[in-house]
Amino acid sequence: MALNITGRKLFVKALKEEGVDTIFAYPGGMITDIIDELYKTEGIRVILGRHEQALVHEAEGYARATGKTAVVLVTSGPGATNTITGIADAYYDSIPMVIFTGQVPLHLIGNDAFQEVDIVGMTRSITKFGVTVREREDLGKLIKMGFQVASTGKPGPVLIDIPKDIQVIPGSPDYPDHVDIRGYHPNETVHIGQLKKAYRLLKNAKRPLILAGGGVRISGAQKELFDFATKMNIPVTTTVMGKGVMPEDSQLYIGNCGMHGRFAANKAVTECDLLFSIGTRFNDRITGDLEKFAPKAQIVHVDIASASISRNVVVDVPVTADAKIALERLVEYAEPMDTGKWLSTIEGWEKEHPLSMPNSKIGVCPQVICEGINQVFPDANIVTDVGQHQMWASQFIKLNKGQEFITSGGLGTMGFGFPAALGAAVGNPKKPVVLVTGDGGFQMNMQEMATAMTEKIPVVICLFNNSNLGMVRQMQQLFYGKRYEITDLSAEDGSYYPDFMKWAEGYNCKAIRVTEASQVVSALETARSNDNGPTLIEFIVSPDDLVLPMVKGGTPLSDMILK
Repeated sequence: MALNITGRKLFVKALKEEGVDTIFAYPGGMITDIIDELYKTEGIRVILGRHEQALVHEAEGYARATGKTAVVLVTSGPGATNTITGIADAYYDSIPMVIFTGQVPLHLIGNDAFQEVDIVGMTRSITKFGVTVREREDLGKLIKMGFQVASTGKPGPVLIDIPKDIQVIPGSPDYPDHVDIRGYHPNETVHIGQLKKAYRLLKNAKRPLILAGGGVRISGAQKELFDFATKMNIPVTTTVMGKGVMPEDSQLYIGNCGMHGRFAANKAVTECDLLFSIGTRFNDRITGDLEKFAPKAQIVHVDIASASISRNVVVDVPVTADAKIALERLVEYAEPMDTGKWLSTIEGWEKEHPLSMPNSKIGVCPQVICEGINQVFPDANIVTDVGQHQMWASQFIKLNKGQEFITSGGLGTMGFGFPAALGAAVGNPKKPVVLVTGDGGFQMNMQEMATAMTEKIPVVICLFNNSNLGMVRQMQQLFYGKRYEITDLSAEDGSYYPDFMKWAEGYNCKAIRVTEASQVVSALETARSNDNGPTLIEFIVSPDDLVLPMVKGGTPLSDMILK
């Protein structure tokens, strides 16, 4: 009979059994026993961030770059509550993750003990599964459930709350290979009848269009999407989260659609007679006015989550299935379609309004920066924060095979970018990582520079500095009579804080300031040559530069602001 072991030993054993070799952690009183066990353990790298929110974003970047389920470990109380924004971000973007929180001993729960919060209750609506471990004998089973739920079906975050006494109580050393979870049955098949019905609609269309979202990437169905679209000769547009699932050098790829989508892509959505959507949620940034979205089209919606189908857009043919499983079957059915006239029409729209920015009044044009990134980093994973720079990156950075575009799509979390870039680099150290960020979002988690330097993580930080919160300023410029309130980050005398060059110097981080277009490529090449840690490139850009096209919220995709 196997000897009993403590909960903390079983915790580490479980991580090993799950193949975990990296966790993102911040210490505290309610997890000191687990931390002590990690100290004694070889083969698990512990990344010490500088804020718990950043830990979760680092884990998101890690999961996106590796395809693995990421692991976060924090203490109770404020350590746990600091993770909430990151957990919500992971939930809306379907990132597989298990967050372990410490908790006060069982006999103190409910007594308003020091650093006691009901973190499971607080996060119930933004986790796939959350539980406080009440019995030592349940610990292994609940950890296994967490990893199963996080990584199957529609992926997402799971939270497991472990009271301090559970960590030291002896119990069974067994960690199960599998747990049957009552009521949890992820869909692993496709209804062939529905899929054939969808295919027949597609085959009979004159102006078909595929809309591909992040679900295609999550399921690893990029090749199947390319094969299907190419075999049938159907144009493909993507959501921002779907960017990169279709090779951008393909003649069938027409760019992103939505609020800041290409003119041709938004026109194609408006004029198509069959919209074949796969792996998307149809959120408002893609649809605009729901009543006027794809007004001439019959709509097919393929998604792994049945709850997402017809929730926002009522569809004609629903197909509940994993994108890869559905596309594998569709490739078998696929036959070439005569779409030459339709493709020519879309090409004409692209020529009518190509994606291009005018030269900036001051500083460097964002398009020029993105084109420099294309030139110097054709193999890098691209990570963005949230704001104008995010949309410019989605518009002008061209992804090649093997590149990832890692961004915060569903929640739109400023402060996501820098820690996510660090996590992506930790997860795939052989792959260059370029962060595109703004001066507003970067300052929300800039403390992670300490993590970047101590861990020697060679991330290239492309910081677009317009001294403003640019996306909101753009709305104020276009829709609020240029009444710029609390979007200018400068002082009244025009001074700007911090001086990013001096700030970087304080961390001993290599830093470059770029004020002219002629300096862009050389700065990026210098950054690429530094593999001993991060490089910060501050690009001075104009606050008057706009992200265009733009569709005002709640208006049809056809109503694009173009200049």
